[in-house]
Amino acid sequence: TPKGTCLESVKTAIDTGYRHIDGAFVYFNEHEVGQAIREKIAEGKIKREDIFYCGKLWNTCHPPELVRPTLEKTLKILQLDYVDLYIIELPMAFKPGDAIYPRDENGKFIYHETDLCATWEAMEACKDAGLAKSIGVSNFNRRQLEMILNKPGLKHKPVSNQVECHPYFTQPKLLEFCRQHDIVIVGYSPLGTSRDETWVNVSSPPLLKDSVLNAIGKKYNKTAAQIALRFNIQRGVVVIPKSFNPQRIRENFQIFDFSLTEKEMKEIEALNKNVRYVELLM
Repeated sequence: TPKGTCLESVKTAIDTGYRHIDGAFVYFNEHEVGQAIREKIAEGKIKREDIFYCGKLWNTCHPPELVRPTLEKTLKILQLDYVDLYIIELPMAFKPGDAIYPRDENGKFIYHETDLCATWEAMEACKDAGLAKSIGVSNFNRRQLEMILNKPGLKHKPVSNQVECHPYFTQPKLLEFCRQHDIVIVGYSPLGTSRDETWVNVSSPPLLKDSVLNAIGKKYNKTAAQIALRFNIQRGVVVIPKSFNPQRIRENFQIFDFSLTEKEMKEIEALNKNVRYVELLM
């Protein structure tokens, strides 16, 4: 993001009423997020405990001895004493080192053998040390979740699993599995996603042009985006829409003054096409 964009967006979001902020070391803007939070605390708009900040452990930092120093680095950048949630960003690892996306001379990613259970134990230690209030995962499938849930001597189970989730990718099986284990699904790209072909499958149909979402939106005087967000909220999925547009930041928050009917929920569920916009080709 251009310098200052993230800072202003987070301040707008906090003023609007958002309290859950989803960040990551690899977004390279945690310094601005931390500054925005601290400025709003100084203004008396919020207290630290009002904010729910999620940070992420990147792929190059899976070895257990790197987990705590990586989180401490994040806290230093944010200038905060703790994060509310710290999650393993992906269930696979890159070669540890300074390169964020390590590649060989042929441009291929250099992977690193990872023991997710050992990484998880280091995450548990961060929670026990008070550096993270809760710990979770991201982009984990059922098998990877079970590996942690069935780990001998498990101290803290993952509280959440952050995955792509929207009306074209409703994740019914994973959602049901996570419900059974009291794991909250946090849905990223809840509006489909930006059409950035460097990391998005742009051949997929744009979600917000969907005729069903737009028709339901007309009934409530809401946008297709607001209907898509409301749909997930109503089925117990936490949504983290991303925007740098102040008007849309406010609009994405205006979803608590109406409810979708059971029939409408079923109509939207039927839109599922198992479309992943974020293909995670690595």
